[in-house]
Amino acid sequence: MATESLFRSSIGKKFAMALSALFLLIFLLQHFIINSLAVISPTAFNEASHFMGYNPIVQYVTQPILIFAVVFHFVMGFILEIQNRKARGPVAYAMNKPQENSTWSSRNMIWSGLAILAFLVLHLIDFWFPEMNYKYIAAEVPDAERYYEELMHKFQNPWRVLAYVVAFFLLMMHLLHGFQSAFQSIGARHRKYTPFIKAFGKVFAIAIPIGFMLIAIISYLKNSEVL
Repeated sequence: MATESLFRSSIGKKFAMALSALFLLIFLLQHFIINSLAVISPTAFNEASHFMGYNPIVQYVTQPILIFAVVFHFVMGFILEIQNRKARGPVAYAMNKPQENSTWSSRNMIWSGLAILAFLVLHLIDFWFPEMNYKYIAAEVPDAERYYEELMHKFQNPWRVLAYVVAFFLLMMHLLHGFQSAFQSIGARHRKYTPFIKAFGKVFAIAIPIGFMLIAIISYLKNSEVL
């Protein structure tokens, strides 16, 4: 009963949302490491992608958990945003002068989150749905060397590259507040360690999205034979 009442409270919802955020941060780092191989070594990228695509633990354990974490994180974020807006009301919001007392990132988490959700739909259409079709519907013979060419094909279109760059910029803004907020929500606050968490969070929030942007841009430039 105590656990049930905890997760019905605002604090409990924030705690659960923070746990899902930390899991997604780990996935984001792992995803970036694998994708960066496309720039460094197409062969290594193909090998890593094939392993992830056919490893049963990844496919039947980690992937369902990831899908649940993504859906849970967004749904919980929308619920908390609605509750917060109802709680403070328009008058209280104006009196608090949010422009003076908070950052753009923290004030617009819901909007950057919605943009990221739209990008995830595009990303699923670009990569995940074709992968599911290849393996389970068309039942094609496994090809360990197809991944790099598929990636390069997607980044032939400059508008798609632009969409990815904009999406990862918004992800950067989302993480600039979200990284530190996740640790704060699980109670990881200490005068000795909090400054390090803040500093590391800023580096992570900036470096990882920029890295993804560069992967998309470099892939496009390779397609254009500039590189």
